[in-house]
Amino acid sequence: MTKIKICGITNYRDAAFSVFSGADLLGFIFYKNSLRCILPAKAKAIVQKLPKNVLKVGVFVNEAPEKVKKIADACGLDLLQFHGDESPEYLSSFKDYRTMKAFRVKGKLSLKVLMPYKADFFLFDTYQKDTFGGTGKAFDWGMLKPLKKIKTPFFVSGGLTPDNVCGLIKKIRPFGVDVSSGVEKSPGKKDLKSVKAFIDAAREG
Repeated sequence: MTKIKICGITNYRDAAFSVFSGADLLGFIFYKNSLRCILPAKAKAIVQKLPKNVLKVGVFVNEAPEKVKKIADACGLDLLQFHGDESPEYLSSFKDYRTMKAFRVKGKLSLKVLMPYKADFFLFDTYQKDTFGGTGKAFDWGMLKPLKKIKTPFFVSGGLTPDNVCGLIKKIRPFGVDVSSGVEKSPGKKDLKSVKAFIDAAREG
């Protein structure tokens, strides 16, 4: 069954409803330039109230490793998502943590680019200059077909909505899907009906 990640969580209401509706992972963004950025103390307060079976994901962009580890340990994060220009060497400094490396897709994917990265998961998002995620725009999913040759399970994000997520899953069969802006009223505030509709649609894929 495809895993479902609801990202850009900024409050307990949205987190609790997402979990109740069937989300497998929740994403907390610690990138200060994001409209969905959350302070570590607030994220910790939310995480402490969530069930253990839901993975709590910290999203970071080109952050100092020491700061990432400090936040991860303080908040009780289960998975670290790196959504910037982090190198394979950078990821190697997180051997004691589960990691996800995001790639912004703007052209044909090269397996040679992916292979040096030793991550538990990959994530593929839409490329937009000077923007690290949250674009609300989709890319050509057909470019993901070569990924059947790699063993690393991957998530797909970028422009996903309740209306198109089922089609993506049937076409690509990713390990997981990731949504943020596609289920929001405004940045950082989820539309609960859309969250449930997205999760229900993903389960039909």
